[in-house]
Parts: sequence; C-alpha cells; structure tokens
Amino acid sequence: MDVGKDSRLLFARSRVAAQPTEQMMFTSSNPLVDQLKEVSTYRFRTEIGGHVKISVGKINGKYAVYVEVSSLELGASDNISLMLIWGIYTSDSSCFMPLDSSSHARTIETPLLQNSFARFATELEFEAKQTPFYLSFFLKPTSSGVEIRNHNRSNFCVPIGFDSGYPTPLGLSFSTDGSMNFAFFSRNAAGCVLCLYDDSTSGKPALELDLDPYLNRSGDIWHASLEGAWTFLSYGYRCKGAALQSDADKFDAGRVLLDPYSKIIINSVTDNVPGLLPKYLGRLCKEPVFDWSDDVPPNLAMEKLVVYRVNVMRFTKDNSSQISSDAAGTFAGLIEKLSHFKNLGVNAVLLESIFPFDEQKGPYFPCHFFSPSNVYGPSNGSVAAISSMKEMVKKLHANGIEVLMEVVFTHTAGAGALQGIDDSSYYCTSIPTGLDSQNALNCNHPIVQRVILDSLQHWVTEFHIDGFCFINASSLLRSFGGEYLSRPPIVEAIAFHPLFSKTKIIADCWDPKELEAKETAFPHWKKWAEMNTKFCYDLRNFLRGEGLLSDLATRLCGSGDIFSSGRGPAFSFNFITRNFGLPLVDLVSFSGDELASELSWNCGEEGPTNKTTILERRLKQIRNYLFVLFVSLGVPVLNMGDECGQSSGGSTSYGSRKPFDWNALSTGFGIQTTQFISFLSSLRMRRSDLLQKRNFLKEENIDWHGSDQNPPRWEDPSCKFLAMTLKVDKPGSGLSSESSHVEGDMFIAFNAAGCSESVTLPEVPEGMAWHRLVDTALPFPGFFSNDSEPVIRQPYEMKSHSCMLLEANIHDG
Repeated sequence: MDVGKDSRLLFARSRVAAQPTEQMMFTSSNPLVDQLKEVSTYRFRTEIGGHVKISVGKINGKYAVYVEVSSLELGASDNISLMLIWGIYTSDSSCFMPLDSSSHARTIETPLLQNSFARFATELEFEAKQTPFYLSFFLKPTSSGVEIRNHNRSNFCVPIGFDSGYPTPLGLSFSTDGSMNFAFFSRNAAGCVLCLYDDSTSGKPALELDLDPYLNRSGDIWHASLEGAWTFLSYGYRCKGAALQSDADKFDAGRVLLDPYSKIIINSVTDNVPGLLPKYLGRLCKEPVFDWSDDVPPNLAMEKLVVYRVNVMRFTKDNSSQISSDAAGTFAGLIEKLSHFKNLGVNAVLLESIFPFDEQKGPYFPCHFFSPSNVYGPSNGSVAAISSMKEMVKKLHANGIEVLMEVVFTHTAGAGALQGIDDSSYYCTSIPTGLDSQNALNCNHPIVQRVILDSLQHWVTEFHIDGFCFINASSLLRSFGGEYLSRPPIVEAIAFHPLFSKTKIIADCWDPKELEAKETAFPHWKKWAEMNTKFCYDLRNFLRGEGLLSDLATRLCGSGDIFSSGRGPAFSFNFITRNFGLPLVDLVSFSGDELASELSWNCGEEGPTNKTTILERRLKQIRNYLFVLFVSLGVPVLNMGDECGQSSGGSTSYGSRKPFDWNALSTGFGIQTTQFISFLSSLRMRRSDLLQKRNFLKEENIDWHGSDQNPPRWEDPSCKFLAMTLKVDKPGSGLSSESSHVEGDMFIAFNAAGCSESVTLPEVPEGMAWHRLVDTALPFPGFFSNDSEPVIRQPYEMKSHSCMLLEANIHDG
C-alpha cells in the first residue's frame, strides 16, 4: 500500500471501502503510471476478496486512470476474463451522465487484460474539460455474469479532476498550491452535494458534486478539494436523506445551504425557499489581506473601562450625521464620528450584534457567525465590509478605544441559518414542552462548541476584537435536554482558552426572544464578567422612591452579592438602559400599567408635557441616573442616544428605536448631558483610587450615613436618603501626597424623597474643606464643576430627587 503522511490518511472507520494516499510522484511497474503527474492512488477491497487499485493523474493535459485488480478469486478456468462496467456522474450518484451524444449511452464495458503479474488491468483517459466528475464502476467476470462491487456492496468510485480533500479545517481553505479544500459537518445526512456557482445571480449551480460517502467523508465531516484554476465564484451544499431517519432531522435535498464556516458570504437574488438559492452563499476567495502592522490593542484593565453601546447602522444612518451616503450606517461612518466617543470620555465601544441576521426580527437573530453583515460595508459588499470593519478597529485602537462585540450563539434566525444541515446536532430538538426550543442552539454539543470557539477565535485573530458580550448567556448553561449544568462545557472552555486570556468575556443573560433578563448564578472561573441587571433594577427602584437603602448600597459598592467569590467589582458591567426597553428620557416620562416591568416613573405626568416642574424633575432624574452609574464601582455602560434625549415614545420594542439624531446634540439637553457625562468620565479617571477599583472597598475605606450622620435606616422602606464617605487608603490625615485634588476623601449623598433633606456633613482634617463637585438639583452649568467654592455653611440643604458629591481639598481661605 502507498502511504502518505499520517495526517492525510483518512477513513478510519471499518465501513470505509477505500483509502486515498497523499498526492505524490512515485514509480510503478506500469509505464502509464510512471508518466502521470500528481498521482492520487485509491485502494479498495471487493465483496468477494481481492483488491482494486486505481491511480489517477495527468498526462499531456488529460486525465488518465489506471485500474488494477489483484488476488481476485474467480475460479479455476484458464479463460476467465473480466469486464469493467463504468459510468460517470456529478450531481447524483444514482444517475450516470450520457457518455455519447449520438447514442445517449450511460455506461461502457471495458475489458481488463491480465498482465505478467497475473493481475487484471486497464487504462481510461478523459479530456480535462470533461472534469470534474466521479468515475463509478463494478466488475463483471464474463464466465459467470456476477457483478462484483466493493466490500460494502456499492460501486467502486473515484474522483476525476478533483480530490477527496481533508476534514480539517472546517469550511473553505486554500493550500499553498492554490487548491481549495471544502470541509462540512453533517453527522446524520446520508449524502452531501457540493454546489458550485459561476454567477451569484443564477438560480442554478454551474456544477454539483454528489460527494461519495466513502472517499469524501471522515467521521461526520464531508470534504473535497478542487484545483484553484476553476472560475467558480461561490458555493453551498445540499444535504440528502437522514442516515438514521430521525424525526429531529429534516433534510430537504433541494435546498442549498450556506457553509457555517464561510468567512466571506454574498447575498443571493432569491429568498431561501426549496429548490432555489439560499439568502447567502459562501464566496470562493481568500479573505482580503489587511495591514495590522501598526495596530496596538489598548488592553485596558476592566476597571478602567467606560463603555458605549452602539448600533452601527443607526449611529450614522440619519441625514443629520452629515456624512456621505456611502459611509452612512456603516463601519466607515462610525469612524467619522470618533470625536463623539472622545468627547464623552468613552474608551470602549460595544457593537450591537453585527452578524448577518434575519431582517424581519433584527440583529439578535443571526444567520451566520464568521463574518460581519454586508449591510455595514460600502455598497453592501462582503469584502468591503470585512476591510472596513478592520479599518474601524485599527482606528479606534489608535485612539485608545477598545472594541467589544455582542455575540448571539444561543439561537438563530428561523430560516437560512443552520437549519437543514444536521438539526439534531445543532439545535435543541429534545427540550421538554414548556421551554422555548424554537431555533435554540444546542450550545454544549461538541460541534456547536467547536463553531462557537472557532468563531470567537476568528474574530480575535482576524479582526483584533478586544472582548465579547454573550447575549442570552443563561442558555449557554443548558444541556441538550434543557436542564442547567453546573459546569457547562462551552462556558468553561471559553474561560480557559489561552487565546482569550486578554479578551474581555461578558455574560448578558437578557433573552431577546422573551425580552427579559434571566437571573442566573453564572459559573465564571474568575474569567466571566456579567451585565449587571440587578444594578439596573435596584437603581430604578431607588430613584423612583421604592427601593431599600441596602439594595442601593450593594450596587454602589460593586454588587458583592454577585461578584465576591473570586472576581470583584470590575466584573460588574453596570447599565441603566439598553437597546430594548425604555430609553433614558422615556424612563422618566412614561410609567403606565403596561410598563410595570420597566420600573419607570413619569415624574408626575404621563408622556410629553410643557409643565416646568415636571420637566425640571425629569431632568434631575436623568442626571441622577448618570451620576449613580459613574460613582458606582464597576464598569459604566452607556446606551446610544441617551446622551441626546432620544425617545421611543414609550415603546419598549427594539424596532421603535430611531437612528441617532445628531442635531439633538446641539440642543440645551444634549449639550449639558454630554458635558456631564464627559465630566463624570474624567472624574472616574482622576479619582481612580476610589471609583475604579478591581477589588472591593475595605471596611475602613467607607462610612455610611443618614442625613444627620447617624447610621442609615437600612431596612426602612420609607427612608429615601443615603450618604457615604469614601476615604482614601492612608493613615492619619486626609492627604497622602502633594496633590490635594487627587487624594481627598469624597462625600456622596442620594435623596430619592419628594422633599428636601438637611444634611450634616462629616468633619474634615484641619486645613481642608468640602468642595462641591456635583449637585444635580442646581441649574446648568452650575450643577457640576471641578472649581467650585468650598461648602462652608452647615447643614447642607439637599433638594428632593437629587444627588450630591463633595470632595475634601485644601482650603486656601
């Protein structure tokens, strides 16, 4: 037997009828084989014993096939002869193609001659333009008429003009000689057809290859290899028949499927219906080369992050963005608005899911996991979208801004995703009644784990993404049967993957199908951070006057009830609003019965109003929300549009969110809110010793107060006031260095009551005084400042529904 490298020996299962060896030049006793170039040799066992060896190679621009049969037990007659009954096929192994246009013959009988080694042999020759196809044959002794096939009682079959290929890597890959290898997972399909197109607007493939289950399958992977000289543009697959006839697997032989591992996908012209093109096809080309040579990822510590969640399309789609139509709503458009992030003090952007998606349901119902949607590239081009995204990442990195991505691996779009490939492997087809199993991915199945890990690795290595936020992360904990696992394999694998050692990994248990967050004790292995839904709920409750002081205190200090076991406050990603539910301005404007789950408060009147007292109260509440977000330990996450007061009219649906209105930034609200956010971002950085901590505050670093400096009434639901003193980590005086502005204690107070509070301030060391930095009840621009006068008068009168921050500094007077 001719043996190539171990890594290229295929088909280890006993069912396999042939083993192709590595393509190579070798010598043989047959003169024809000696002349062939790039010979592929296949060996079969027959059903009655004996062996069949087939050598395929090129000579003088043609494909030559040499068939040799040995050790075949045919009886004692000296006049035994053997016939080769053969035909060729491409798209259907059960239907041979006509070989002669005049006679329409589909099979040919060719005699095998006995050579000096007592072996039967024959030679066949084919024009290169006829290829690629499969040569399929059986043997027939003239004496008995018995048909002899391989040991699995099927025809001997070898590829001509292409090769069997390799099972790894999955997807489309290119070898150094330019040949293309296709590898596609389907465990339960009985057959797999590779569909090749020379025009993406054509409804039919230019060529289909019905992959042989013995030559082109290794385990659960179907594979084939084509020379790079072919001019095909795109590809897909058709899966045929369930091998085990499971009810969970529904194979539609007429439906063309997108390769889940395609790195570049193109839109087709028809909808994904049986017999026609899918919505997407994989493109037959290498990924564009990109120059990353000067890229330096910021690699920021998590506690230093200030995150801005952004929808790429809605961010610059509106005409108010004043950027070109080519760039509007794309990655390029986001780069043009880089100054907005810098003005806010943001150092990380969180991209809403950018996977190709179901346009009816939105980006949280993806069709694919290995490429950005074409809609975010210039002219909706696939290659342009990839290059444009890389340019965006590189530009943001150059400005010290990290790029985080929302990813959805727990479910897919209802059609055009992974359906029809191998549903019982990819999808949760056995979840008990009562749990949502529609299009839910079986995340802890080995193949789905592999897809998820390979996808994440692709985004990190090819796009230099700095972190991932896993939407609907609680579903990553489920087994195939729907029960929750204490050590879910995919969550653990991500936590310990060496490539992700510097990558931010964030769990977001919000479910876009049910439009709610699911509280889950998420296993973290000291790696996983979390979007802190409790922070959102407890802050909303307190500011509308219904929460407990103890709940607020827990959130201010980094949510130790969630993050104390081996993590810390830096693992808490805090948010007020998100892209579903009420935006910030609506959170203080709408609170009808249908919005009970939003925990909102309309400040005294539902919806739009002209009443000055209501508008002032709403403005204070917006300031309060932003203030608490930034002074709490953890990572503040801003939501696009909140800084300019964009409203959804009280609607909580994703579709009600409007494109970003850039004109709104120049309104009075937009100006003061963006300046306040910028101030708070700077304050967090300047006072990182107290506000940006990886570890929880020590007991000696914080004091809690009521308005009269007595201990707070923690469990009294009627009490709406809480104050705290954050004390610098030092012995003795209030300062530990020459910089009084950096090292002074901080006094922070929160009044959610509908009446004012007279607040007794704590004592400060001699020579120092409290300076007011924030009082959300004061008018703009005086409600925040770094250069305010010292607070001399006691007690401090704190207005209703307001927050305050004082800093101890050296008193010059």
